[in-house]
Amino acid sequence: MEPLNRREAVKVSAAAIGGLVAGQALSASPAVLRGAPPRIRCGVIGINHGHIYGMTDAAVRGGGELVAFHAAEPDLRAAFARRYPGARVVNDEREILEDGSIQLVMSSIIPDQRGPLGIRVMQHGKDYMADKPGITTLEQLAQVKRVQAQTGRIFSICYSERFENRATVQAGELVKAGAIGQVVQTIGMGPHRVNPSSRPEWFWDPARYGGIICDIGSHQCDQFLFFTGSTSAEVVASQVRNVKYPERPGFQDFGDCLLKGNGGTGYVRLDWFTPDGLPTWGDGRLTILGTNGFIEVRKNVDIAGRAGGNHLFISDAQSTRYLDCRDVALPYGEQLVNDIVNRTETAMSQAHCFLATELALTAQRQARLV
Repeated sequence: MEPLNRREAVKVSAAAIGGLVAGQALSASPAVLRGAPPRIRCGVIGINHGHIYGMTDAAVRGGGELVAFHAAEPDLRAAFARRYPGARVVNDEREILEDGSIQLVMSSIIPDQRGPLGIRVMQHGKDYMADKPGITTLEQLAQVKRVQAQTGRIFSICYSERFENRATVQAGELVKAGAIGQVVQTIGMGPHRVNPSSRPEWFWDPARYGGIICDIGSHQCDQFLFFTGSTSAEVVASQVRNVKYPERPGFQDFGDCLLKGNGGTGYVRLDWFTPDGLPTWGDGRLTILGTNGFIEVRKNVDIAGRAGGNHLFISDAQSTRYLDCRDVALPYGEQLVNDIVNRTETAMSQAHCFLATELALTAQRQARLV
């Protein structure tokens, strides 16, 4: 299998990728490179998952300035303050919600609190970026959709497996350029490592985290819609299990589901079985099947192969090739900042955000316990 460098990557299926701008996904914007002044001011409320660091970095990278944060837990608050010493610590979320100079609020608070917090944020005239799952019940989703429509604010969920994974970003550019023809199906694998001793009590309670398909599966539902181009979709079947943790009867360590959209089909498999011998938290994979070829993304590890993550393999009528995507830029943060300033939908449409959530929540609610 022949490796491609960045220059060679744009030659993949040259006829199909003729419209792909070589530098589009490979370099930061001129404004960011120049160190331009911040375009928006940001706050953080709730830091119960480490994803908040990537979310914050994305917003800052895109032109935001983190000015304040609130966290109830002293240890989490101290760690966040060390990472972002320029942001002031506030004792009450209202200090951020009522600060008229802050346009964006971000949160990785406990999952069942993310939707209600987003409602408060939007009602205070601000846009919102939530960690996934941004919403944990269909009832919450209905409330969030109603308030979003009333306020016209942005409710964005940071699906980090797509937005913050460079190989997945590159896969999106290749699919958009027609490198593998019409997409037929996606297969999304979301394995994770439990690390039981480090998990808070809410981690084991499905009422707090939403269940395995709601939680981890939200990533795969997002990618299924994005890569198939589906604007409507349904859950064909879903199931969940508790295999390894009988002492935690509400926990789910395995789940899968079948999806059908107006642009293609999808299969999703999720688990908490990553072995200690793997050098990362999970061998996340995405396979995109097209009429003229396929792409496989190995997000975090190439088992017994190349070091690090962000590996992409593409096979078409000409050959099978490898793309090292470590230098591909991550556009989500800048796109979201642009959307906040311009009131556009370039990072992710609101309809897509809500449909991905609805699919995960429906699959979770309908899941057969096996």
